[in-house]
This record gives sequence, structure tokens and C-alpha cells, in this order.
Amino acid sequence: MKRALATIVVIAVVLLAVQAGGGWRALGRVIGDWLDGRSTHANELAPARARDVGAGFAVQPRAQGAMLALGASGARSSNIDALNSDPKAQLALWQERYDRAKEIYDNYRKQTAYPFDSRPAREHPDQMYPNQPIVEDRKLKNPGQRASQNIRLKTSQERVHVAGKETVLFTVAAFDENNTALPISFTRAIAFDPPRDGKPSQRNPIPIAINDNGFGGDLIVDDLTYSVRFSPFEQGFASHSGLIRIELNLAVAEQTGFLFFDAYYSPEAPAVWAGKVREALERGSLNFYLPVEVRREGRYVVTGRIDDAKGQPFALVTFNDELGKGMREIKLNLFGKLLVDEAPTFPLTLRDIDGFLLIPDADPDRALMQRLQGTQHTTRSYALTAFSEAEWDSEERRRYLDEYGRDLESARAHLEHIRRSMKSGS
Repeated sequence: MKRALATIVVIAVVLLAVQAGGGWRALGRVIGDWLDGRSTHANELAPARARDVGAGFAVQPRAQGAMLALGASGARSSNIDALNSDPKAQLALWQERYDRAKEIYDNYRKQTAYPFDSRPAREHPDQMYPNQPIVEDRKLKNPGQRASQNIRLKTSQERVHVAGKETVLFTVAAFDENNTALPISFTRAIAFDPPRDGKPSQRNPIPIAINDNGFGGDLIVDDLTYSVRFSPFEQGFASHSGLIRIELNLAVAEQTGFLFFDAYYSPEAPAVWAGKVREALERGSLNFYLPVEVRREGRYVVTGRIDDAKGQPFALVTFNDELGKGMREIKLNLFGKLLVDEAPTFPLTLRDIDGFLLIPDADPDRALMQRLQGTQHTTRSYALTAFSEAEWDSEERRRYLDEYGRDLESARAHLEHIRRSMKSGS
């Protein structure tokens, strides 16, 4: 459509030129200008980022200016012509592109200096203390009704994922607007596997004894914090894999409410820990090897936390790979350059290790291993000179650095070309 419209415009201009008395000479100028414009338009449609700097400079300066204007702002032809005739504008545009290309290159290089499985703790503050309870503050309410304006509930859940014979503690406390604790009456407290995908529950609800009497997980009698320690293995869910829901109906100060907790249960561990952690200084990095007996082959994800000698979180280390059946070792790598750059105080401690077998295209999508809580290994002391300062290297990282490097070099070369042109024209 655009090409047809352009042709119509040219014909109209030709007729006007001939009628005006310009004759064939005027007609020749019109046709020449149109062809030159069509050639320039073709150059404008070329990629804005020339992969070959030399090829990029083969485009005439006027066409280059138009191409840059299109790539930067999609300006109309009048703006393109203005940019073509203004070397300072071209210089400013390419300076902006150079700065942006350098920022992208430098940021990517900095962020990938360490491998993805060995990262500073500050990047993952939410994962450094996985065994802390989940605490929430919510208003008392029933589904579909307005929440209470003067009563709120403070709840805690020890963990979301539960494996084997592990248990999970739930607590509930109620407070008024003056933050005074209030007694709670539970009219219904059950554990069940909720219907999903249109299928009914596989078992009858199990009553649970949430209380403030000092038993079943409750720590302090009559402190108005009501608790229950739930054991899927011992309370009817030993063969269940997946979601378990705890539902509570309660009454506080003549007002009623409802709340629930969700936990995900794995009845059988796909792999079991089989010995003590060992450390090894290898190729400028510090590696931790965890022996494990794999009962179900597949992709395992294992995560550990590392603190320095002062007890401050230092790094998050991860294993993510396939494991076959039998006795295996899981390697958690603490990268050398991370140690050199952050300079932690030795000895370091490896703590709070958890892992699971990933089950693709399934619900639940994982089978949990037993969590290892607390300190599992303390390292020897090392001089920082024992570790490598080399950045992480991989085929993917090299490919991206090469790509961003070409963009940076192209922008730099264009800048130099424009500066030389301005200098020679002055």
C-alpha cells in the first residue's frame, strides 16, 4: 500500500513538473530524486546495530543519520533530515547508545562473575533461614463477609513442606484493638486433603486438637496462644502425597471466623543422607561433598547456607543435577572469586541443608528429602590467597559477553567515525 501511494505521488509530481514548463530535464530531476530517496529508504530499513562495523560505515552518512533516527525514536522524515544535517545530534545519539551498551555489558559481566549455584547471601535473604516459622497477622473474618474491625489473629506455621516423620507446628492467638490477648473457642478443627481437579477428597477429615493446655505442641499453659503439632505420618496421611489443609472455625468475643493452613507432604524420601560432609580445596574453590543414597533417580535440587565465623550469612550454595540410583555425592561449590571478593572470616559453617527430587509435569512437583537443620560442617581456616580470582566461565556466558561486546564495539566505532568526520569538516 505504501509503495503504491509513493508511486502515485511521484506521478502527480511529474505531471506538475511537466505542466509547469520544466520539460524533460525537470522530469529527470524528479525521477532521480525519487530513486535516490528509495535507495535511502532501503538503507533506513537496515538493522540499526551493524554486526560488521566496516559494513555499517559503507552506508552513506546521510543514510546513516536517517537509520539512527529511526532506530532511536521512530521519527518522521523531517526529523531524520534534521538529524542528518546535525553532526552534534548524531554524536549525542551515539554517545547515548555507547553508554547504554557499556552499562549492559558491565552489569552482565558483574552479575555473572560467580556461577548461579554459588551466590552471595545478600542476593537471597529470603532463603537464608528456611526453618523460621511463617508468621502472619490477619483480621478475624468469615468467607464472603466483612472482616472484624477490632479483632485480629496472629498465626504461625513452622514449615510448608513436610517429609516422612517430620511434624509441623501451627499456632493461633487473638488480640483486640488494644493488643490485649483474647481467649479463643474452636468449634471445628480438621486436617484433610482438599478436592482438586474435580476429584473428591481421598480420605475423611481428621480432627486435630488445637489447645492452650500444654500438650500436643502447646508450650505454655493458658498463655492464650493455641497450638497443635500435626504429624501427617501418624495422623492418617502416611500414604498421602501432596496438599494437606488444616481448617479452623473459631469464635472470639462473640464474633466468629475461619482460617486455614496448607502443608505439602512427601511420605517417602527419594534419597537419604548417608554420611558426614567432607570439604576439598579444588581448582581455587572450596567444595563440600555430601554422601547420599539415591533411591529414585532423577533431577535433585539441594541447597545449603554458609555463615562466616561471626555467624553472619555469607553465601547460598546449590546443587541442581541428575542423580542415578545408588551411593552418590552431592557437590556444593563455594566459588573462589566469591571468597576473594567478600573476604569472609574463617572458619565457615555449612548449615540448614534441604533438598528434593523434581518431578516434572506432576502435582506435587517434588518429593522431599529429610532436612538437615543447624550446622552440618565447619571448615578449616584458609588464607584468601588459596582461592582463585578468576571469573566464572561457561559457553553461555562467553556467548552473551561476545554479543554485548559487539554492540559496545559498534557504538564505540560509530562514535569515533562521527568525531573524525566532524574534525575533518571543521
